[in-house]
Amino acid sequence: MTARIERPLSPFLTYRWTLTMALSIVHRATGIALYFGTLLLAWWLIAAASGPAPYAYVHAFIASIFGRLIVFGYTWALMHHVFSGIRHLVWDLGYGFKASEREAMTWGALIAGISATVLLWIVAYAIGGGR
Repeated sequence: MTARIERPLSPFLTYRWTLTMALSIVHRATGIALYFGTLLLAWWLIAAASGPAPYAYVHAFIASIFGRLIVFGYTWALMHHVFSGIRHLVWDLGYGFKASEREAMTWGALIAGISATVLLWIVAYAIGGGR
């Protein structure tokens, strides 16, 4: 019979999860999501340049419930990535490392990303983009 070797746990498994850690992971995930959303944007631009029939096809997809959810998610990913990127830039400049500053910037990035997304969609619908 062989003895069981006790191996240490990976450090991230022993950390207490914080909002800062979670949003750093979300920042990376939104970066990946932006690649796929940009393909949708490219599809829309190519269809617009290709004529009315291809544009109508793309517009029908984007105007569907599923399409609007994807575009809304893309908008949120973009807004979150921008504000979280500003947070990372502040850190790269050497500021905001105190616990209270980290927490405030994290909450600020989260709230700003959500608020900017909702505000952008309200403005888009107000000027007629939601028809």
